[in-house]
Amino acid sequence: MSNDFNEPIVALATGTGNSGIGIIRLSGKDEVIKEIAKQLMPGFKELKRTAQLLSFKDENNEQVDKVISLYFPAPNSYTGETVLEVQSHGGQVLLNWILEIILKVGKVFGLRLAAPGEFTERAFLNGKLDLVQAEAVADLIDASSRNAVKAASLSLKGEFSRYIHEVSDKLIRLRMEVEAILDFPEEEIDFISEYNCKERLEAIIAEVEKTLDIAEQGETLRDGFKVALIGQTNVGKSSILNKLAGDEIAIVSDVEGTTRDKIQTLIHLNGIPFHITDTAGIRDTEDKVEKIGIERTKTEISKADIVVRILDGGDLKRAGEDEKILSLVKELTHKDIPILTVLNKSDLLTVENIVSRETDIRTSALTGEGIDELKKALLKIAGWKNKESVFIARKRHLDSLKLALVHLNIADEFIQNDNIQLELFAEELKLANDQLGEIVGKTTSDDLLGLIFKGFCIGK
Repeated sequence: MSNDFNEPIVALATGTGNSGIGIIRLSGKDEVIKEIAKQLMPGFKELKRTAQLLSFKDENNEQVDKVISLYFPAPNSYTGETVLEVQSHGGQVLLNWILEIILKVGKVFGLRLAAPGEFTERAFLNGKLDLVQAEAVADLIDASSRNAVKAASLSLKGEFSRYIHEVSDKLIRLRMEVEAILDFPEEEIDFISEYNCKERLEAIIAEVEKTLDIAEQGETLRDGFKVALIGQTNVGKSSILNKLAGDEIAIVSDVEGTTRDKIQTLIHLNGIPFHITDTAGIRDTEDKVEKIGIERTKTEISKADIVVRILDGGDLKRAGEDEKILSLVKELTHKDIPILTVLNKSDLLTVENIVSRETDIRTSALTGEGIDELKKALLKIAGWKNKESVFIARKRHLDSLKLALVHLNIADEFIQNDNIQLELFAEELKLANDQLGEIVGKTTSDDLLGLIFKGFCIGK
């Protein structure tokens, strides 16, 4: 982190574009914020959390707008510093002008524009939020479904953090007891049994596994899945995309090679975001533009979490090319990637076609047959369990939970009857607890903090 947190900051807290009201937020030391407020808004009074209707003046003491001022003295504010909100009419030109005036007046105090996420970063550094809650602020803003909003709200309220703190406290207590007994090695075997070390460790492992399971659901809600629709030309990929999206997203035509570039859309199934990509049909072609589209198809296949391979149910002669495409998918993706095989144009199926094709789902983009089954199959692969208590989570949280489990399982090996090594047992408990601390920000590096808050919008 390179920002100077002793400097006061200011930023537009509402989105760009014209609106009824716009909010500009300042944060810093109390005496600085109060002095800026008094210079800009004559009549400003130090009334805690009280709306004041005031004239906002420019450097020539001329009124720019009538504004509402809200004063939140430290430490009872979002950032833990003194915060001032100036609410004006929401015209973008007006807001930019007010922001410019504030910066001019505040320059003598070192006032500067806030960096992305700096308000929330200061809240974290001042103990108003832990790191999981701070990340949940951004996730709440970026949520693309109601389920994601609910999950982000749970994390912001501290539900995820509560799970982490509870298991961390149990780990610390167990480790403290182990450290205390290390001075009496002759008591090690009795200690393991009398203090129920194995049972307690197993309970901790079970709790971490439960938290990981919920967190995996939360990451699914946050990030969703990338789905690539692939197949030969004219098998109905674009038609299936349109059916999944419930809209005419892609152009549909009988002409082969109509889709020459990837077409992407976002759909939600049970609140889970699926980023669907309709790719160019794969075939041998001399068309330069179509070749570029096919290369982009290969790129999308390599990035996909799920591949939906679409076959032509009305043309058995194309089966050989389908096998080539399947080989290409396996070559471009990791071995475990789920591949759904869809036999499209089921309305044109013959008995010969049915018995000759091994497929997961039969669909008809014309009649809509099988589309619901395809949606269910995507949800099944996503592993969605429709839990009410899911909190939002990120990949880094999952990585830390998985590493914590690794250390806990290693710790278990050091308290077996023929392998009691309490020093190593205690060290693995410490390493597991460090991973849990990484999640909530107790042991997080400055570099990681910088990456996390860099992804925030400016006014947060």
